[in-house]
Amino acid sequence: MRKLALPGGREVWLLGLAALLVLAAVAAFYATRATTLTVATAPHGGTEPALLRAYADELARRKSAIRLKVLTFDGVRESAEALKAGRADLAVVRPDVSMPGNGLTLAVLRNLAAFVVAPGATNIRSFPDLAGKRLGMLASRTADRALVGNLVAHHNLELRTDPPAEAVPGTAVLLVPVQEAEINAALGDGRIDGMVLVTTPTSPASRRVVDLIRAASVDHEVSLFGVADTAAVLARWPRLQPVTVPAALFGGNPRLPTEDVATVGTSYRLMARADLARSVAAEATQHLFEMRAALAESVPAAEDVASPDYEDTADATSARIPIHPGAIDYYEREQETFIERYESWIYLVAILGGGLGSTLAWLRQRIGRKRRERIEVATARLLELRSEARRETDRERLEALASEVDDLAGSIARHALNRPTEPRTLGAANVAIEAARSTIRRAQAGSGFLIS
Repeated sequence: MRKLALPGGREVWLLGLAALLVLAAVAAFYATRATTLTVATAPHGGTEPALLRAYADELARRKSAIRLKVLTFDGVRESAEALKAGRADLAVVRPDVSMPGNGLTLAVLRNLAAFVVAPGATNIRSFPDLAGKRLGMLASRTADRALVGNLVAHHNLELRTDPPAEAVPGTAVLLVPVQEAEINAALGDGRIDGMVLVTTPTSPASRRVVDLIRAASVDHEVSLFGVADTAAVLARWPRLQPVTVPAALFGGNPRLPTEDVATVGTSYRLMARADLARSVAAEATQHLFEMRAALAESVPAAEDVASPDYEDTADATSARIPIHPGAIDYYEREQETFIERYESWIYLVAILGGGLGSTLAWLRQRIGRKRRERIEVATARLLELRSEARRETDRERLEALASEVDDLAGSIARHALNRPTEPRTLGAANVAIEAARSTIRRAQAGSGFLIS
């Protein structure tokens, strides 16, 4: 007696559903997981590291999709090198010190202006008037000294840092490091004739220095000037930038300065690798500006964060200090939508899902055909049993035929309960079962016995 097993497809469908769920979970994980960026900050102990640490903390507190890992370096040359070498995704960069070839600007963290402040009685009104003078300088960083040295050299003067035995030569300017608390005394005893500042003009430190010089001046008059030939200076040192000190910034009565002062300066910039994804760069820039007010509560310098100046996209990407396309997307409100950002993933899921769906449909069709073939085989066997029963007179053989008919009928019944079956195929099988049983009963009756 032969038994025919009818295959099932439930396992195949469960396997396909599980595969789809795993694929969807993987896609969701990659689409929603936080992106951690390494940021190199400098100078050590400066404003920028404090600002970016506060930014990293705020991103974590708000559970943002962007997170920062902060690395602190002693100077901006080292932080720029970290970006250039690929050890950081973002970095604090001062372009006049070191400009990494793979760095593109996200935001200006702080603009610096170079300008001179002196008591009015000194008659120092411009850089040429500094010949033979002594200039005080706060926190004399190497980069700031280099910038001042370039400005002095542009006016055919030599910047000296070693005090001469006698008076300062008429072809030189002596740079004297002083502390803020020493300014008044240094002006009084002739150690300095004025102060040169490389700083943010709106900073509290700038206002304090100007007030100290005003207080030390006999008539309370102050001279404040910058670089007159800004275009020429920028042509020689293109990584500097034009800066304007607004009129009356340090007082309105009398006005100081009396009018806008044009000068040159530099900036601390947050830069990103050129190959950083546009969407990630745009999001990092957006969060920085959105959180600026919150950051200013702990780091007041956050108020100085600004967008880089540019006229149009072509100007932004072709400038000497170019801007990252992702930052431009934020500034021009053209950030990628969810569909655009995850377009590749969506296409991949669609392609794989479509392929998996087609495979499952093929398997379903194939298994359905196999099921149909098995039922057809069973039906054909039932018809063979009917033909054999017509010719059979042996009692044991008729019992065996009846038992095989019952087995086939049971297999077909189980299949009909557990699997979808075409009505036509199932109807034919039922007719064959009844015909086979009827023929066997008649054969048994003709032989003088009948098994009910």
